[in-house]
Parts: sequence; structure tokens; C-alpha cells
Amino acid sequence: MTPVPLLDLGPQNRALAAELRAAFDRVLASNMFILGPEMDAFERDCAAALGCRHALGVSSGTDALLLALMALDVGPGDEVLLPAFTFFATAGSVARLGATPVWCDVDSHTFNLDLADAARKAGPRSKVLMPVHLFGQCMDMPAVLALAKAANLRVVEDAAQSMGARFQGRPSMSFGDLGATSFFPSKNLGGFGDSGLVTTSDDALAERARILRVHGMQPKYHHRLLGANFRMDPLQAALLRVKLPHLPSYNCARAGNAAHYRKRLLGLPGVAENRPGHPADAKVLLPVDFSHEGIWNQFTLRIPGGRRDAFKAFLADRKVGCEVYYPITLDRQECFRGVGRGGDTCATSHRLAEEVVSIPVYPELADAQRDAVADAVAAFAAA
Repeated sequence: MTPVPLLDLGPQNRALAAELRAAFDRVLASNMFILGPEMDAFERDCAAALGCRHALGVSSGTDALLLALMALDVGPGDEVLLPAFTFFATAGSVARLGATPVWCDVDSHTFNLDLADAARKAGPRSKVLMPVHLFGQCMDMPAVLALAKAANLRVVEDAAQSMGARFQGRPSMSFGDLGATSFFPSKNLGGFGDSGLVTTSDDALAERARILRVHGMQPKYHHRLLGANFRMDPLQAALLRVKLPHLPSYNCARAGNAAHYRKRLLGLPGVAENRPGHPADAKVLLPVDFSHEGIWNQFTLRIPGGRRDAFKAFLADRKVGCEVYYPITLDRQECFRGVGRGGDTCATSHRLAEEVVSIPVYPELADAQRDAVADAVAAFAAA
């Protein structure tokens, strides 16, 4: 049985090897290894692709979130409303600034922030609403902005998994005061190490973020703000610029793989969609792109009834890769013990952490690999 890994970066990067080597040689010959024209060109391309006035290349997706919050002057005494069910960096960036994370529940069908819960938990100290477009599906951003306006909140979009996703035709990262994404190698636009991006259409926020990105320095050796070194390397910018035009095709291929799984599995015994009113006895719940414009960074199933470990073992026996994103909610992480508020009312987040598991959906999956994955899921559901 041929193994099907959760992710294989080789085929995608090998297809662009000549262009990537040429970009590397260009940077090497330039002797421009900090900021410079490669960074400027990549930032212009990203801003155009994302419908924003400004894009700033930074050192990681985590630092993108941190820089976005710093640009809004978030600090001690401030609260940031964010989902309890997401990657650590969302809350870690808040806590590192001395601000307080407010744990909000998520919707069990989209996996994204439950805005009704966020509205209930907004208080006089709340300063920022941080929606996460989890697994590649953009939130209902007009609804997010309406809540932010009503509660006098700024909005930072955590788009680490959603570059290229849209809502009503508009790209993620273009709605909020600022957006942040990651180019970690496993992302839809994956780099060659750590790097990220901050976006905004607010000229003043962009200028502040640029100053904060270089130790708060402007002009040279004059430090107006307490910033840090958040710069992306020009080499990363040059390599990512080679891949950026291919992002729509990568996302399209992921969507094709997701559609293949759904076509193969829907209607089979034990399989249902993860929609409201799904059959109570379903053994496997398939994800749904409710926005119809997601990018499928992950294809995340729900395995209810305490059978997730059995499902993982079932896939392992068939050499099919999988991963749990995320097994522990943020409010229950050891480092956040006693930190923040609202975690005791995040029941959906806690349940999803016990049920979710992601299967291979990367663009270069071969037909035989997709079928092997679908066959394994179908066999488990029917058992």
C-alpha cells in the first residue's frame, strides 16, 4: 500500500526549481540582504493580490499578529476577543503584550468565531476583535465589522490559513484595520522557513507598523517607538514572489481535492455533512465551505462519539497521514492557566478539540492517493 502523507512539499517546489534558483542567484548577486527592492516588489504584488493599500513582509505569521496589535497600541489593561479554538499564536501575541485574551466560543459547523458569544463577552476594556479564518474559510466579515462598530472595537484578521480566501468576492485580510498571515511551509502559499505578512489600507497604521518593524527607528538610530526586528529576509521575498502567481492554481487544486472527497463520501453509510441538523448517528462529518470561496488549507473532519483515536489508528494502518488541529483549546493550555476570561463557556470549542482530525488535501495529491484516502474514510464510517 503506497503511503499518503498529510503533506508533501516536494512536487510543488521541484516544479519551480529553476525559477527559485534564479531568484536565489539574483539575491546573492545583489548583496542586498535586508529589505531592498526584492522586498518592495513582493509587498507591491501582495497588496495588489489582496486588495489592500499596504503589505509589509515580516519575520513570521506570529510576528505579523504581534506587529498588527502593536500598531494598534494594544497593551496592559486592554482585552482582545478571540476564538478559544485556534493555533497558539493568536492568543500568544496578545499575552506577550500584556493584554488579556477573552476566550470566545466557535461555531461547530464553520469552526470560526461565534460572533454572538463574542458580543456577549465584549466589555469596557475590550479593544480588538480578532477573528480567525480557520482551515481556509473566510468568516462573515460584514457581520464581524458590524459587531466591531457596535462595540467600538478595532479588527485584526488572523488569516494565517486563508490567504486567497474570499467572502462575497472580497479577499480575507482586506476587511479589518489590519490583517496578518503566515508563509510557514505548510500554508497554501508556503515559504522556505518562517515569514509572514501584515496588510492594511490605513496609511497611518501602515507607517506605524513599518517603523515598529525596524526597532521603532525613524530616522536611522532615532527610535520613536519601542519596536522590534520583524523584517522578512529579501531571499524569502524573492522566493515567495516566484510562487505567488501560482497561488490561485494551488487553491483551485485543493478545492478539487475537497470536492472529490465530498463526491466520493457523501451518501455513504455513516457519513454526513457537518451542517446543522446532521444525523446524530453519523460516524464521520465532512467539512462544508459555507462561504463557497474558501481555500481548504485543511480538510477537517469531525469524528464524534469518542472514536477519533480509533479513526487515527485506522488511517495509520492504511498509511494515510492525518493530524489533529487542535487537541487542546487555548483557554486550557498550561501557559494560560488563570489568564483571560470566558473559557468556561466555550463548550463547542472543547468538544471540537476532542473530535476534529484533518486528512491530506494538498494540491499535488494524485488521483490514486485521493481514492486511497476516501476509501479509508468510507471503510471506517461503514464499520
